[in-house]
Amino acid sequence: MAAIIDCHRLSKAFILRTNRQYLLKDRVLAMVQPRLRESHQTFWALEDVSFAVERGETFGILGPNGAGKTTLLRIIAGIFEPTSGSVRVLGRLAPLLALGVGFHPELTGRENIYLSAALFGFTTREIRAVEGAIIEFSELGRFIDVATKNYSAGMQLRLGFSIALEVKPDVFLVDEVLAVGDEHFRGKCLRRLGEERQAGRTFLIATHNLQFIAETCDRAALLVEGRAAFVGKARKAVRRYRRLLAGEGGEVSPRIDGGQA
Repeated sequence: MAAIIDCHRLSKAFILRTNRQYLLKDRVLAMVQPRLRESHQTFWALEDVSFAVERGETFGILGPNGAGKTTLLRIIAGIFEPTSGSVRVLGRLAPLLALGVGFHPELTGRENIYLSAALFGFTTREIRAVEGAIIEFSELGRFIDVATKNYSAGMQLRLGFSIALEVKPDVFLVDEVLAVGDEHFRGKCLRRLGEERQAGRTFLIATHNLQFIAETCDRAALLVEGRAAFVGKARKAVRRYRRLLAGEGGEVSPRIDGGQA
């Protein structure tokens, strides 16, 4: 059976610019003072990352800040294009990434339900059928008719998570969003995620919670400075990461190419 997510040699580069020159006088000064010239570096946020996630699997992504976890999930979600490599996703995907991504700030929570579900291919009739369940799970009450630009981070989490559950995706992408919000709603979300796992949904989860990775995930990938330092059983990945944090895991250097414009 084909993997539901297949990442093959994914790399992503970003251009880092210094001394950006917007005015003519700055460009003239740079001609006589080299230190003022605009320069750029190519920063590789991901480099040659490969792994596959099987249908029904809970797969963890762990690593320090800046390791490339969010970049990886955004490529899989289709928000970023990879610089090289390929990613294939079979089925409907629900990204729970940065809070508020996909919400129109001027629209109310209710209007954003219709907008978000429509982007998943739902008809108006289908959205009406799940609207009540989304509002009930979110516990937003009368605030469902308030513009989302006025929502707190916790309220955005409630709405985004509730929508993702009701569109019945094949794959959930989760990027540390459950770190936001009150304990009651986090517990409620984790219980519902457990039910979805039992129903055979696939999860790709980036988190700093090593206990969650070890106890919940089947397998995991450890990212270090944009590269996959380990892909395998979740508990082994956690042990490798802990050794790395203790200074026993060696170093993986990012690739940065410098130059002047």
